[in-house]
Amino acid sequence: MSVQKQSVSFTDTAYAFARELVEAGEYPNVSAAVSGELAKAKAERERERAVLEAELERRLALPLDQWEPVGDASDVTAGARAHLTAMTRKA
Repeated sequence: MSVQKQSVSFTDTAYAFARELVEAGEYPNVSAAVSGELAKAKAERERERAVLEAELERRLALPLDQWEPVGDASDVTAGARAHLTAMTRKA
């Protein structure tokens, strides 16, 4: 595995968390803690994407007579439109 040296900045909270992981013995140093936690975050995102894809494929495979009607298309976006209108009025 190749290693890329990079200078990065962390918030105090993020750096303290990385140090805690090292002090707890989970990683040998801060660099390994950052790399390890990024790898975990990537794996979690990939897992979530795979679950979503599987659910979408499952739903798309349903026969049309098993699909639930969503009503009028404008009803689907009504909440979002109301929120955007309220935000515009505040600005």
